[in-house]
Amino acid sequence: MELFLAALGVLLAAALATAILAIIAAIRPPGASASAWANRLGPSGAAVACLLGLAAVLQGPWDAILAISLPWGLPIGTCTLGLDPLSRLFLLPVFGLGMTCAFSGGLSLRHSLPQEHNLAAHWFFYLLLLLGMALVMSARDTVLFILAWEVMSLAPFFLIDFNDGDSKVRDASWVYLIAAHLGAVALIAFFALFWQVTGTTGLEALQSGEGLRHADPLLRSSLFVLALLGFGAKAGLAPLHVWLPEAHPAAPSHVSALLSGAMINAGLYGMLRSLSLLCAPGDLSAAPEWWGWSLLLLGLATGLMGILKAMAQDNLKRMLAYSSVENMGLMFMGVGVGLVGLSVYNHDMVLLGFVGALIHMLNHAGFKGLLFLCAGEVLHATGTVRMGHLGGLQRSMPLVAWAFALGAASIACLPPLSGFAGEFVLAVSMLQAPALPGLERQIPLFLTLGGLALISGLAAALYAKAYGITFLGQPRSAFSANVHAPKPVTLWPLALPALTCVLGGFCAPWTFSLASWTAAQATPLPQEFLPQRLEVWSRIYESLSMIALWGGILLGVSLILLLLRAALLRGRAVRREPTWGCGFQAGTARIQYTDGAFSEPLARVFAPLMGLRRQSSPISGLFANSACLYLAAPDRLRSGLFTPLFELVLRVCDACKIIQHGKIHLYILYILVTLIALLVWGLGA
Repeated sequence: MELFLAALGVLLAAALATAILAIIAAIRPPGASASAWANRLGPSGAAVACLLGLAAVLQGPWDAILAISLPWGLPIGTCTLGLDPLSRLFLLPVFGLGMTCAFSGGLSLRHSLPQEHNLAAHWFFYLLLLLGMALVMSARDTVLFILAWEVMSLAPFFLIDFNDGDSKVRDASWVYLIAAHLGAVALIAFFALFWQVTGTTGLEALQSGEGLRHADPLLRSSLFVLALLGFGAKAGLAPLHVWLPEAHPAAPSHVSALLSGAMINAGLYGMLRSLSLLCAPGDLSAAPEWWGWSLLLLGLATGLMGILKAMAQDNLKRMLAYSSVENMGLMFMGVGVGLVGLSVYNHDMVLLGFVGALIHMLNHAGFKGLLFLCAGEVLHATGTVRMGHLGGLQRSMPLVAWAFALGAASIACLPPLSGFAGEFVLAVSMLQAPALPGLERQIPLFLTLGGLALISGLAAALYAKAYGITFLGQPRSAFSANVHAPKPVTLWPLALPALTCVLGGFCAPWTFSLASWTAAQATPLPQEFLPQRLEVWSRIYESLSMIALWGGILLGVSLILLLLRAALLRGRAVRREPTWGCGFQAGTARIQYTDGAFSEPLARVFAPLMGLRRQSSPISGLFANSACLYLAAPDRLRSGLFTPLFELVLRVCDACKIIQHGKIHLYILYILVTLIALLVWGLGA
């Protein structure tokens, strides 16, 4: 724990230092030198802390459980921190991606004007976000957990609002803040009710299960719903996802990468922790079966909604945000499968469901971080992430293009890259449907497997579109024609997430073992499951090893063929023709496929589910002058449900301003009335 405490100490010290610089910059406008120092201090502090954190996570046996209590000045709760396998696994993306995004952000912000952005304040909130996430994953007391959760939830508001001169950015940051605190209200209610029932705030004491051993089933189900609302809002489960497609396009790309690859994992982490609390003592089979089916079907609905909405997006970062929604849906599907398996005592479903969710969480952090950072490089080089304005970037930005292609192939689940392993394990867990008792269980699980296959196929189509429209073909506008290509030396932060995309596939057996140990500790299984667990582990480990082996062989053969082709073409004249030339002599970039044209065939099938709006002027006559196709998929949940709700909250808050009249004697009266009400309530109780 010493290394972990050192990491937290470095984060806190760096945050305080950047806070002082931010205050000075607010009082006296900084020069270029002071801004540059702040831009060095923030990433350096984050990098040192993350390296210490990674060393702490990987130190000692993986299944070791460590805890430490620190002085605490509050009248309730304790400052107890701990590391167990579940915390360690979720801290890997926090520290790994936190360091990568810090370096990338430092490079991308080095030319920011001091008059426009207070970089010290930006890095203060970045460090605060890392500190909040680390405390959330290690907190062993509910009061500390809630405080850390608030820090983690509040810091992104200021990071998203970096370019606050844009009204859309300000709106996106407020949407995030409201959604985050609506979820926090559910979590406060969850832990307050837990505290009332059990009489303690310590997570270890709660996990012993004494307080809920004889609890009413209705109470436990109410707690489950509160946890699902609170943690689901952070994870972006539908219909609580509305903040993701707004926040990610507005935030700087290194912030988007960290939010998507690490912060939303806190929702999955919290859900797993709450399940172990609700189903204590040490037996998740006590969970009602409908909990598993609700998580499974909600995850499926979230995955389908996310991928279909992503298909209709023209903004590259908004598309990646909806893709994050889809991937979180897949993770919750895995948790749902595991809970259903526990209810019917199917050990294969239990192990593979939970392990598939954890593997996909790790892999998603790698390839989604890479894709967001690549999108940031595209934005910096061209000034836009609208795919309709891009094209031809493969020639001007080859390293970024190849990195994006690697991330796209991984997230599309192409073996032997990292994305394949998690979805393979999830699919095998759902193939246990024939072993379930009753057709009423078998048919829904088979349909869910079909939904998983559909999501995977649509993801492949989505990223073929994203890579092809953005990087291939000819430039579609001046944005992509006049590219400020990044220097290769500034692209080195992309190497770490790119490496995880490759190693996550070839080292999938090791990742599977790591996730298996974590799942066994985080979701204590009945004793009779232990022999079967080893058998399942051995079977899947061998399958992943064979996939990695044959994938490596195919990849090696492909590289040899490419090298052989290059050697044979050396010294020969190679003629190149325009992409999509089709023999037409007067063609321009406008005859290329657009993102709308690419999505339109799928839109014909899924338009009702996508909420698609289609406008077109078809080609007519032998010599048509012009034609257009426009597709849009506005989020109906936001416009129909959350926007009216947010406006209602705003009106209520404005109405409450009437009590802020500045009259001291009335404020004292408010206090007296509150005290009397509390006394009456206390006497009545």
